[in-house]
Amino acid sequence: MNKFISGLLIAIAVLSSCNKTYLDTKPTDAASPETVFETTTNAKLAVNGLAKMMTTQYLESQGFNGEGTIKMWYGNYPGADFYVNLPGWAPIINATYTQISTTIYDYYPWYYYYKVIGNANTIIARIDGAQGTEAERQFIKAQALTYRAYCYMMLLQLYGNRWSDSQEGATKAVVLRLDQGTGEIPRSSLKDCYAQIYKDLDDAIGMYQSSGKTREHNFDADKNVAYAVYARAALNRQDYSTAEQYAKKAREEYPLMNNTDYRKGFADPTSEWIWSSYGASDETLYYYSFQSYIAYNSNASAVRTTPKCINKLLFTKIPASDIRRSLFLDPTGYTYNTGNGQASAALSTYAKNLFPDLQSNSTIYAYMQFKFKANDLPGVGNLNHFRSSEMLLIEAEAKYFQNKPAAEIQALLVELNKTSGRDASYTVSKTGADLLNEIKFYRSVELWGEGFDWFDLKRWGTTIQRVATDQGGSFPAALAVTIKPEDSNKWTWVVPNREFDYNSRINE
Repeated sequence: MNKFISGLLIAIAVLSSCNKTYLDTKPTDAASPETVFETTTNAKLAVNGLAKMMTTQYLESQGFNGEGTIKMWYGNYPGADFYVNLPGWAPIINATYTQISTTIYDYYPWYYYYKVIGNANTIIARIDGAQGTEAERQFIKAQALTYRAYCYMMLLQLYGNRWSDSQEGATKAVVLRLDQGTGEIPRSSLKDCYAQIYKDLDDAIGMYQSSGKTREHNFDADKNVAYAVYARAALNRQDYSTAEQYAKKAREEYPLMNNTDYRKGFADPTSEWIWSSYGASDETLYYYSFQSYIAYNSNASAVRTTPKCINKLLFTKIPASDIRRSLFLDPTGYTYNTGNGQASAALSTYAKNLFPDLQSNSTIYAYMQFKFKANDLPGVGNLNHFRSSEMLLIEAEAKYFQNKPAAEIQALLVELNKTSGRDASYTVSKTGADLLNEIKFYRSVELWGEGFDWFDLKRWGTTIQRVATDQGGSFPAALAVTIKPEDSNKWTWVVPNREFDYNSRINE
């Protein structure tokens, strides 16, 4: 196991001592808490354990693999701009599992994020007694608080109402587990959950600053990661002044990457990666990593047989002068199966000439993606969680909803698109609703495939309207559905059945 990511995972987690089978949060290679928290040196390895949890296989299923699964199955698949020819996956892609409390797909995010939270809670509770300097203790506690805030933010996006439907945060959301106890706890309101996220991040930022310490690797949490979590959480809460403030802070030290780096495959940190998960040939989930599900050069069957594609209707809106358009297979001048998008022999040959590292037995589809590439087979690569591009777009959206001058927002879009070189011909003079649509469009283009699609559409209350291939779109009949903002309890995943089995107070 690589020395940078390996470490002692925590033996005691928030629910592992329960005699029921609700959550088995004890890691495989666990050490006693006395050993883990004897020194800050050992405790640093416990924080590494949190990082490792974000790229670990769970629930005895090869498909559930930390954060990559959240991005792919919960962010990309059910959105509007991501296409994969898997009509058999219609319950996930069409988001019909959200109201079935017994399905493992409802349970997985709850299980995964509370597992990380439980271990973060143990660090927070025990680090003050570790031998070492006060600066080391502060930095470690700040990192654990950042993880906890991130996990609660993600849980709220899935199991909480969008803020606009929450009666100013009054609706119930998730259980706030903040210590090592295993007691039964009712759900807290959305407002109280966001207040706790803010508090964790305020505390973390203060500790990062007072410690005077900096991180060693991109997969480590630091103050900039806390800023980024703050910005995204505040945007979800429609707290636009806070979102703007922290988005600006988060991206200050992370300039936008150049075009050469943009085309390298999104598998290694660049100048604009604020936080990521580590991935290398000796730290891999083999055929079940994020890259094994998306990287165009992967030899995993998930890619070779069903490559991931951009929605044709989004692709056709990308200007020809934009380098991001070149990251997808333009079928102009070639034929393809209008029933599912599969390429003709001529289009397949064209694609493999353009990208010779495609597997020889790969099935080619029109509009398939070349944004993500694996560093090694079957799907090795680092996994990004926050980029300065997202922060810039958060800043633009937050300014819009605060009625800031259009010129300020336009300048941000010019910075993202023209100044960065992604589209040297870019100009914008839009105002009003058209300017908001411009922000939304470039979120869709810039962040495509990174797990934002469904989450953004939920936040905005936007109807998903997938157009069938025979109507000029990208989707087969089983996936060419319309999903309205009010459907499926307003896109709110239900609390999984196993929480009810464990926690009789869940509905108080």
